[in-house]
Amino acid sequence: MWHPAADDRRLARACVDVRAGRYLSAHDALEETRGDFGLRAHRSSVLASEAADSDLAERWLAEEPGAGAALLWARVAVLRAVRAADTEDQRALPLGRIAVAACDRAAELAPEDPTPWVAKLTLARIHRPRDPAPRGLLTAPPGPWSLFAHILRLDPWHREAHHRFLSFFFARHGGSANAAWDVAAFLGQRAPSSSPLRLLPLVTLVEDYNPASPLVNHTWEQPPWRATALGVYRDWLPHVSEYRFTPVLDLAYLAHALFMAQCEFEARAVLTAMGPYASRMPWSMFGDPEEQLTKVRRMCGLPVPGAA
Repeated sequence: MWHPAADDRRLARACVDVRAGRYLSAHDALEETRGDFGLRAHRSSVLASEAADSDLAERWLAEEPGAGAALLWARVAVLRAVRAADTEDQRALPLGRIAVAACDRAAELAPEDPTPWVAKLTLARIHRPRDPAPRGLLTAPPGPWSLFAHILRLDPWHREAHHRFLSFFFARHGGSANAAWDVAAFLGQRAPSSSPLRLLPLVTLVEDYNPASPLVNHTWEQPPWRATALGVYRDWLPHVSEYRFTPVLDLAYLAHALFMAQCEFEARAVLTAMGPYASRMPWSMFGDPEEQLTKVRRMCGLPVPGAA
């Protein structure tokens, strides 16, 4: 099952309603996340992906303005701006200005919520801010450090914020491999040992994957990467059962890293924790994602959900 709602049934129902042009379920799905910023970020992001090609967010904001409506509108506006920038659409700059205004409005309505600021952080790869880096980074790469610091004051270990911030430094977004490695190590090392943010160096390893490099598929077997994957397996995986939804993407990165490191027993346990749910990343970096995940599951001795 490839839908990003995974086993979050309330979110899945809201997605169905959003596609049908109804926003009441989206309101309820966001309303119950006010005290859970991780869940709020996840749900608002998924709902925005469903609403981006319709006028639902605009209608909701006009008909029943509030924090939830403003947040979805901010997410949708950001998604549209980023899509335009990625396709070099001439509307990218005006859409970016609209998105910044939408994020500011959502932040004003819920000043304790980091999610509007995380949405604004997504726009950084368009506007390319150049705040000086703090001490402790070898390359000292400039970037949206001030905005990131503000988010961390609201939620120090916000998952999406860390991933959005790291992606700013990816080469495909205008950064460099050296800067991305430096930032990933900096962020990963400061995170608690039981945090999925310890996966950030492994995310960067996938991002830097070059199939033309000799012996590239053996990179994950090197002691530092193997130790990183096993450390996340040992310290974070036991906490997954406490989540309100299955963290499919993080589990996928961990399963992939363990499999590539020849830790099939541990990879099998992570794939089992994923259940029947799947994400395109990181598998799509290595070929067709369904073929890649199917191969890995079978090599770990697991059945493929839905397969005959």
